[in-house]
Amino acid sequence: MSTATFDTFSKEYKVLIEKEVVDYVKKLNAPESVKEAMSYSLEAGGKRIRPLLVFSVLAAFGKDMRLGIPAASALEMIHTYSLIHDDLPAMDDDDLRRGKPTNHKVFGEAVAILAGDALLTYSFQLIAEMTHPQVSAEMKLELIGEIAKSAGAEGMVGGQVADMEGEDKQLTLSEMEYIHEHKTGKLLAASILSGAILAGATAEQRQHLRDFAYHLGLAFQIRDDILDIEGSVEVIGKPVGSDTANHKSTYPSLLTLQGAKEKLNQHIHLAHESLAETKLQTGLLNELTNLIANRDH
Repeated sequence: MSTATFDTFSKEYKVLIEKEVVDYVKKLNAPESVKEAMSYSLEAGGKRIRPLLVFSVLAAFGKDMRLGIPAASALEMIHTYSLIHDDLPAMDDDDLRRGKPTNHKVFGEAVAILAGDALLTYSFQLIAEMTHPQVSAEMKLELIGEIAKSAGAEGMVGGQVADMEGEDKQLTLSEMEYIHEHKTGKLLAASILSGAILAGATAEQRQHLRDFAYHLGLAFQIRDDILDIEGSVEVIGKPVGSDTANHKSTYPSLLTLQGAKEKLNQHIHLAHESLAETKLQTGLLNELTNLIANRDH
């Protein structure tokens, strides 16, 4: 894989993970209505950045990237559940996601909520049932702990609550960074650390990867905030300007648009520096970092 271009890697493993997550849902002995709702949002497209991070970290250690399929699928399911719930009327009340009607618009609120619940809980089942001979029981336990903490009250859920409570308020930069580190960054970090756990990374390597994840997560959200101003609904697949309409503090509102772009570049630079400290083959991770910095959706 070291000689493959990033585009080749990205296309191959995006196709792979998109097939795997849907195949996992098809295997469930569950009502077709909830399986259909789960698959609808899983098949809606997206960048698949979290699975690609798992695979890229494994590649950095020279490991077989297919080792990470269950963990990568689990992380994509958790991300998808969070989007289904974020779009609900009680949350962001969005009608479009990735250019398609949001889950609750198609299946109703009750089924959408339950589809999200099912994706979240199934993710941990996938990890518990990993059978690869290189994956020990200790690894599975550590994966479950890392992902659960990143997705729960100390991670994504806590960030979402802080984000909601911050509406109609002028947040400080540190308050906003707390929200984004938890709401977005923690699950990205869990993806990176999942690859590290499966690869048998040392404590020092894990710390450098955590530093990388921190800067990558903030860069990801800053780019999101910029796209909410500069993006187009046709490319992004959801309404732009929603942050302003919802009276949310953003990096451009706090730092100006130019200041937000400078902050983005700063975090991208520090992310690359953290990768260099790992002394690993981080070509794919470096390119994925640049993709996040320059994405248009």
